[in-house]
Amino acid sequence: MEQHFSHSYAEARARFLAAADAAGLDNEPHWHPLLGRDGERLAMDVVRQGPRKAERLLILSSACHGVEGFAGSGIQVALLSDPAWMAAVAGSGVAVLYVHGLNPHGFSWLRRVTQEGVDLNRNFHDFHRPLPHNAGYDEIAAALLPRHWPPSAADESVLDAYAAKHGKRGLQAAISGGQYAHETGLFYGGRAPTWSNVTLHHALEEQGRGATRIGWIDLHTGLGPSGHGERIFASRNDEAALTRARAWWGPEVTSIYDGSSSSALLQGLMWNVVFDACPGAEYTGIALEYGTLPIDDMIGALRADHWLEAHPEADPALAASIKQQMRDAFYVDTPEWKRQLVEQAGVAARQGLAGLLA
Repeated sequence: MEQHFSHSYAEARARFLAAADAAGLDNEPHWHPLLGRDGERLAMDVVRQGPRKAERLLILSSACHGVEGFAGSGIQVALLSDPAWMAAVAGSGVAVLYVHGLNPHGFSWLRRVTQEGVDLNRNFHDFHRPLPHNAGYDEIAAALLPRHWPPSAADESVLDAYAAKHGKRGLQAAISGGQYAHETGLFYGGRAPTWSNVTLHHALEEQGRGATRIGWIDLHTGLGPSGHGERIFASRNDEAALTRARAWWGPEVTSIYDGSSSSALLQGLMWNVVFDACPGAEYTGIALEYGTLPIDDMIGALRADHWLEAHPEADPALAASIKQQMRDAFYVDTPEWKRQLVEQAGVAARQGLAGLLA
């Protein structure tokens, strides 16, 4: 398993392209306008396996949240390097779309957000309409990102008081549900489509043309028990779609709509793009969310990263420690964790393939 995972975006992209090439597949790079942390070129890479006019399409995507791409990329490389999986796809007539580096800038710079400072998975709105208002975030915004780091006891007491009043889940919802007023804040959804949003839309318009059934497994990390891949329903609050997702991936599929998921109820989610780019297709999707650290540690890493972005004058040693904190919060660099990821993703991918054929 180790050989599939990487220590930088540039290494991850090289491994992904090499695996695709070894499988005889072509890559269609969508070049990003900016360079990466090491001066490398950045791209959202799209590799298609299967017929161009396939009516059934399975999407496997990584790095919606930049730094989470270390895990997702490793899974994609593992699948591309698995002869049994490749043979199963080839014999099915289903096309599989491997989208590597949805947010390549965040991947390279060890950030969860895009170059615009936006959480891509809160960015899929009709921006001609009024944006949601998150009053809970407004209430705690100054304590979440204080002027000085680390936060003071007074800052933490604001968050504790909010949790005491609204519960831990209420605090999680206020922080992570998505907000559109604090541009440098956590889980900021933006006020216009990001580069990644627009690029993904164009890619799916092209690649999904002719598809009548689409399945999607979007790979994430950061929530839940370490190494466990929670299958989170990723679609509208539609009973038929949820029933279909549970028929494909099992009754353990959770939902943000009924409170069964470790995730809070979110807004502006990325899967919305399917309904715009491929409006005629029946869509069934999950986010495969792998646990890393306890949620307080994960949120703490995000707070530190956003503080650092607002304070480029920070001591280099502190900056380096925050970047390591971010990596550790979304990627557990151990053989056992990686083995768990690849094994669970392999099962989910095969279930998605079977679901599309059912």
